[in-house]
Amino acid sequence: MEEERQPARRPGGRSARVRTAVHRAVTDLIAERGFGNYTVGEVAARAGVADTSVYRRWGTLEALTMDVAITWLTTTSPVPDTGSLDGDLRAYAANVARDVTGPDGLAVLRLVIALSSAGDDGVRAREAFLAERSRQLQVMLDRARDRGEHPPEVLDVVDHLLAPMYVRVLFGAVPLTPDYVDGLTGRLLARTP
Repeated sequence: MEEERQPARRPGGRSARVRTAVHRAVTDLIAERGFGNYTVGEVAARAGVADTSVYRRWGTLEALTMDVAITWLTTTSPVPDTGSLDGDLRAYAANVARDVTGPDGLAVLRLVIALSSAGDDGVRAREAFLAERSRQLQVMLDRARDRGEHPPEVLDVVDHLLAPMYVRVLFGAVPLTPDYVDGLTGRLLARTP
């Protein structure tokens, strides 16, 4: 009996190119106009794909923007493993500072905030983004706990490390210098037993 042959999937094929182009179009439109001030048609035109491709893959603008935000989050600010909580938190903070001040950082932060007022789909998208950020942090903190260290809670990291950086970026305050970011990390570590 002859087995049916499945076509081989090519990583980086057309589907990946479409996804990348659509994500870039959404990020650019958010940076230029803010969330909700563009249509699926405008995203598709900018990405060089048909509207139907966007609808077929994502269904709604909220689902698309959630995918953009989650993808950005999971491909930036990797969870470091330096062998110590101090090293991990300092490396993570430096990565986050670099990413949120990078070309897409402000647009993605604004997107996550805007999703809060985009109905139930938007709130679910925002919650998924926050859950992924929490999951990343928990991995790092659990590793530290497994090494016998006493890490802070996830919300302490959010409150004392991420929130100050996000606020500075969102309001265009003083830049996130390495000394500033390192100081935030040092104060957070001083709070843990």
